Amino acid sequence: MNLNESINPQRVGQAVGKHRWTICALLFFATTVNYLDRQVLSLLAPDLSTQFGWSNTDYANIAAVFQFVYAISMLFAGRVVDKIGTKTGFVVAICIWSIGAMMHAFSVPMGEGIAAVCGAFGIAAIPVSIAGFMLSRAVLAVGESGHFPAAIKVTAEYFPKKERSLATGIFNSGANVGAILAPLCVPLIAGIWGWEAAFIVIGLLGFVWAGVWIALYQKPEQQKRLSPQELAHIRSDQIAQVVTNPEVSGVAAKKVSWSQLLKYRQTWAFVFGKFMTDGVWWFFLFWLPTYLSAQYGMKGQAIVMPLAVLYSMTMVGSIGGGWFPSYFMSRGNAPYDGRMKAMLVIAFFPLVVLLAQPFGYISFWVPVLLIGVGASAHQAWSCNIFTTVSDMFPQKSIASVVGIGGLAGGLGGVVMTKIGGWVIDHYKMIGDIHTGYMIMFTICALAYLVAWGVMKTLVPRHREITDL
Repeated sequence: MNLNESINPQRVGQAVGKHRWTICALLFFATTVNYLDRQVLSLLAPDLSTQFGWSNTDYANIAAVFQFVYAISMLFAGRVVDKIGTKTGFVVAICIWSIGAMMHAFSVPMGEGIAAVCGAFGIAAIPVSIAGFMLSRAVLAVGESGHFPAAIKVTAEYFPKKERSLATGIFNSGANVGAILAPLCVPLIAGIWGWEAAFIVIGLLGFVWAGVWIALYQKPEQQKRLSPQELAHIRSDQIAQVVTNPEVSGVAAKKVSWSQLLKYRQTWAFVFGKFMTDGVWWFFLFWLPTYLSAQYGMKGQAIVMPLAVLYSMTMVGSIGGGWFPSYFMSRGNAPYDGRMKAMLVIAFFPLVVLLAQPFGYISFWVPVLLIGVGASAHQAWSCNIFTTVSDMFPQKSIASVVGIGGLAGGLGGVVMTKIGGWVIDHYKMIGDIHTGYMIMFTICALAYLVAWGVMKTLVPRHREITDL
């Protein structure tokens, strides 16, 4: 397919195909698998904590290893995806994280091996079970760090700007589907075959997805399933750019360094937004089963329905949040401006989480539904903050910028998890765990308004980066 022939402004208004949405569906299922693998540990945590004698701080340390390694790996994952491309990058990422997911089943023997090595060098080893799970979480984190840089890069390749937040919202809703499916299947698998089997069975799904991805994905210009009209639609932003700035046409891509990207306020706006808000999602994801267990004595199958309802709500938030900026765009706002207005509205919704503890005495459904609203707002926020990168940066640097922001978000998650473990253990020790969760929910509720204010201060109006 000749790109110069197929990208014709006269064709853009014609009816287009739908293959780009097939690619979006693949991203959706990859995100589903991604979050299934993450959730297995949190769902089994109450039983594993009892079996291995973990405290809340021990569990927080295991979760923090994932977040810390994920954060560091995100920085490099973006560079790797930009270098080797989305097709290969996705395959490498999902195979590594699937191996890491299955490694959890062998955490105890791995921990014994780590302890033996430490003993040989006279090093005091941490408890066997904790060491093994930390290693498994680290490998899982390395693989999963490649998912979002690759997925955001794919949406930039396959969608024009006006459709990107919706596409991101759709594939990002896979996180919610994964979070719904996990409590339905993980306790069941663990109950029948043991907790080790839950990690192995869920981990194998990634290899199935990788085979489908290899069979179906090609870059748009090489994709035979893509019509010339759809390719023209996908590249309509490039048409406008070439018309308004002919000098950008035909310029050879060059490597963009981190130091170059860090010179831009746009990068720092994305970085700060991720740092402030990613930790909220990590807290909801890793601590909700523990919260329901501590506050309401719920374990195993008892938490399935509350979590299924909560994450069903977040799926609506993800897709609705992806659509929301189009409301402002249809009224004349540029894509970035429409996104920022939508994000401001979204930032107010997490405030309802402040009511979770004061009214939790009525029923466990009160905090579940209120936290569901906050988690839904996070997903709506997430699909928009990711898309601001493709609004402002050229395609060749998108994964790298997402990686830098992912590092910040992961570090924010580490901070939130460590604070959560310390605060909850402290207030549990003095017999007031209710206050501990109230403190954490307050942090979660206010994070988005703070993030939006700083982002708007750094980038008060849209300016696309064209000099990279």
